[in-house]
Amino acid sequence: MSNWVNINGELLPAERANLGLDNRAFHFGDGLFESVRVINGKACFLDAHWARLTTGAEVLRITLPEGLDRARFGSLIAALIERAAIDSGRIRFTLYRSGGGYYRPETDLGVFTIELRPLDDPHYVLNANGLMVDIWPEMRKPINELSRHKTLNCQYYIMAALWSRQRGLDDCLLQNERGNIIESSAGNLFIVSNGVLYTPSLSDGCLGGVMRAQVINLALANGIKVYECSLNPQNLLAADELFFTNAVLGVRWVGTYRTKRYAHKLSGTLVELLVANAFS
Repeated sequence: MSNWVNINGELLPAERANLGLDNRAFHFGDGLFESVRVINGKACFLDAHWARLTTGAEVLRITLPEGLDRARFGSLIAALIERAAIDSGRIRFTLYRSGGGYYRPETDLGVFTIELRPLDDPHYVLNANGLMVDIWPEMRKPINELSRHKTLNCQYYIMAALWSRQRGLDDCLLQNERGNIIESSAGNLFIVSNGVLYTPSLSDGCLGGVMRAQVINLALANGIKVYECSLNPQNLLAADELFFTNAVLGVRWVGTYRTKRYAHKLSGTLVELLVANAFS
């Protein structure tokens, strides 16, 4: 295993990969990214990641680099995985606007980087111990066109994660400007009540997660009812299970929310389904 990166189409040893300070990702967070899970040397759910990347680029008005299409997206990632010889890992594909300017860019042409880091678990694995969580009270996420996209401006999630760390929690629940519970600091939210899955609607401002969509589709394909709707703190207290999802870690079940305790039966079933469908 060796540490390699891709800078705008060129494979380089990580120690030789340098980006100048004068770039819009660093100065303004002017871009977006995808986190992709690698299992058995293959990237998972690339169609879904490509769809979200291109949709986000349209929203941010970033023009894709010349020649970057779905096929090349996959081949660039595969080449990096092969060169780094990593079987299980996390890919980060970052797309940002090139050129100068300040808040008003000089160009809309995008450039990209691809990074790969190894992970210990060879596949999606349900966490052994349930997470301890609470509701983050300090800020609320606005609902707008940017809410569902993975932009480079992650300060909101960082502040939420810091709050959790300071209180000895594993994660926290975020609210939108209406007070609805929408996601965690690191993933989408699902609750289980009487065998039915409920997850916040994208219209409530949650991230349009790749793993969120996979879990919804897998549940429906296996006869599990799913409803996208607004959730509030009372729904958390009435739930039988609560879990978070993201493309890298899969499903992480919550054991404790304040005085509430949760099981993880359906969470475990969904992880088994993910393992069987990771490359679809």
